[in-house]
Amino acid sequence: MLQITYSPATTIVPTYGCFNRCGYCSFRQEPNAPWRSLAAVGADLAAAQGLVEILILSGEVAPQNLRRAAWLEHSVAIATLALKSGFLPHSNIGPLTRPEMQRLKAVNVSLGLMLEQLRPDLAVHRHAPSKEPALRLAQLRQAGELQIPFTTGMLIGIGETRADWETTLVAIANLHQTYGHIQEVIIQPFRPNQGVSTVSDADVVAALRLGRQILPTDITLQVPPNLTDHCLLACLEAGARDLGGLVPHDHVNPRYRHPQDLAIRLAAAGYYLVPRLPVYPQYERWLSPELQAHVQRAKAELGAQQPPSQNQ
Repeated sequence: MLQITYSPATTIVPTYGCFNRCGYCSFRQEPNAPWRSLAAVGADLAAAQGLVEILILSGEVAPQNLRRAAWLEHSVAIATLALKSGFLPHSNIGPLTRPEMQRLKAVNVSLGLMLEQLRPDLAVHRHAPSKEPALRLAQLRQAGELQIPFTTGMLIGIGETRADWETTLVAIANLHQTYGHIQEVIIQPFRPNQGVSTVSDADVVAALRLGRQILPTDITLQVPPNLTDHCLLACLEAGARDLGGLVPHDHVNPRYRHPQDLAIRLAAAGYYLVPRLPVYPQYERWLSPELQAHVQRAKAELGAQQPPSQNQ
């Protein structure tokens, strides 16, 4: 049987307030939206026992906003609390300056940022300054320079062409060949929370095949099973080997719940699900000794939770 990995995870949202206005987003609220208190985060963590990853996913505060520094420190405080509570944090909170990224590196085992598409004239990003392709590409480069284990991805169905897919994937491949820091690339179809998706199952499979053709083999291809439910087996046949964080609630795509029978369906097709950490083994050496200790503890606990057949 072929192994398919996933991360046992839950999501903490520091704030839904965001200065971007992406044309497809149902996640964002106005920039003055409240921030989740550390007390509330503590309750969230208490309810997440048995999981491993804490995905810190935030709306963005504008770079010149007077609250930017406080927002970053709030995200750092949430990651620190997650570590103290026995979890491994992975933050995806938008483009960051080099000092901001270094600050988060100290309390996260990995970071992430969707590249989405490198096409600069997409209508859906017209009012989203931080979706500027050059800015996001620079973020991936900066992560490589700082030796940060990184997750990125391609969002399809937002007005791009198949030629744009190739441009985006080649850019990711080139950066990884330089720095060797991309753990996984997500191929994510845009699924509207209202209306009908314009992305076909065939599109998703084609994007995965292209990704497997272009990306180095040490980059894992990931698909979200709640957004690819009807073509999941075809996605695996096309090269996907990871299902990402199987969270109780997808805050970005609340209409789409993760299938409850994944393990059974995959086993019937010759695959088995294996939990993993949010940092891949080859990148553990990039972490501080303190973070490495947290990883070793989580690794031991995760191994104890797995059925014997998955440890063989």
